[in-house]
Amino acid sequence: MAQFSAAPSSPAIPAYADDSAPSDPSIPAGYSERLYNEDLAPLRHQTWGAYNIFAFWMSDVHSVGGYVFAGSLFALGLTSWQVLVALLVGITIVNLLCNLIAKPSQANGVPYPVACRATFGVLGANIPAVIRGLIAVAWYGIQTYLASSALVIVVLKFVPQLLPYADVHHHGFMGLSTLGWAGFMLLWVLQALVFWHGMETIKKFIDFAGPAVYVVMFILAGYMVYRAGWRNIGINLGGVKYHGMEVVPVMITATSLVVSYFSGPMLNFGDFSRYGKSFRSVQRGNFWGLPVNFLAFSLVTVITTAATLPVFGELITDPVETVGHIDYPTAVILGALTFTVATIGINIVANFVSPAFDFSNVAPRLISWRAGGMLAAVASIFITPWNLFNNPAVIHYTLDVLGSFIGPLYGVLIVDYYLVKRQKIVLDDLYTVAPSGSYWYRNGVNYRAVAALLPAAVIAVICVMTPALESTANFSWFIGAGLAALFYRVLAR
Repeated sequence: MAQFSAAPSSPAIPAYADDSAPSDPSIPAGYSERLYNEDLAPLRHQTWGAYNIFAFWMSDVHSVGGYVFAGSLFALGLTSWQVLVALLVGITIVNLLCNLIAKPSQANGVPYPVACRATFGVLGANIPAVIRGLIAVAWYGIQTYLASSALVIVVLKFVPQLLPYADVHHHGFMGLSTLGWAGFMLLWVLQALVFWHGMETIKKFIDFAGPAVYVVMFILAGYMVYRAGWRNIGINLGGVKYHGMEVVPVMITATSLVVSYFSGPMLNFGDFSRYGKSFRSVQRGNFWGLPVNFLAFSLVTVITTAATLPVFGELITDPVETVGHIDYPTAVILGALTFTVATIGINIVANFVSPAFDFSNVAPRLISWRAGGMLAAVASIFITPWNLFNNPAVIHYTLDVLGSFIGPLYGVLIVDYYLVKRQKIVLDDLYTVAPSGSYWYRNGVNYRAVAALLPAAVIAVICVMTPALESTANFSWFIGAGLAALFYRVLAR
């Protein structure tokens, strides 16, 4: 496996199709300016320890979106303990899959789109990069909307005169109220400011944001249990009671949805594992940040959600709405602002950093890391994300569609790295367009990888879109990943 070096070795023949040297003297010898900028370069110093990875997952898990998603599983008709089991089994699978996808980026110090060059070709890697970038745009908008809803609740709590402007039917545009738009754009700007200060600032932010929301969530859960009384918290919340083995398929469906929910940050986890001091540090961070952390998060989520029924007379799956029902103004402000900070954390790490690298990979000379992230942020406004995440059915449908594209990418990447390339990557060849490069393939594209990816994604989307195949829709990630892995393994022979 290639090792890090201050200056990569030069190929034996010119590294450019036109035999010309790069015009930018800052580009290392032998590297193509079509594939290189400082943001995409292999890291010389990897400084993240297990806690930084742990904090990354805390920020990723402890968000309004994560809470709402966990609560939406009750709509499947599961009881509290069944939802808890599904969440834990699903996150254990995510932990295993994250360790697999983390290794190539950590070992070579490169972000996700650059690691994809080894599989899809140095130019073909733009296909998985753009797909992941576009998905991040959707999630960025969704998370920004969910965080802004917390601010709207705080505003209405103290300035009820603005309530008419929160009515989308009288003061609204494109499905969002005037007050909602104000909150959305305010959060949009705040997130952009954090992102613009660079990766070190982002690391410090997530190191704080993840633990901070834990404190508020435990306080909220304790308060709800105190109000409800432990004996009054029921376990049958879904409206449907399954008997015996009837519940097993439903729990499997819920488990699959957990994997789909985390499939985005899981696919591009290399954008963060590249900073890890060692692969062992990444594994430890994943263990504490996923199974252990998610167990605590799931317990708090299930207990708090279950307690809303006896306390407020209705099942509330949105933590911001739960906080809004509390009679103490200080508690409302503290809770809402903390959930806002937490959601900003996940949005930056999962949905700002990813497209920043992905879109920069498409045109390194023209699009910097910051420019790539801002492109995603601007695009997220125009997809009206509040329409993609407004009820349990829409939430699950959104996850299924996104999983249909992410699963096949994951399947191809894993099979190529572990079974075809046997965990060996020539680092310098990830940055050259020379036909003699290991990852030039034909015209810079590995058409076998594309041929495996496309039909797998089409089949997975058909499973989601076809009413007759409704029972398979929630398994779109697994269907896509399995088929793509199989197709590529056959073609790669």
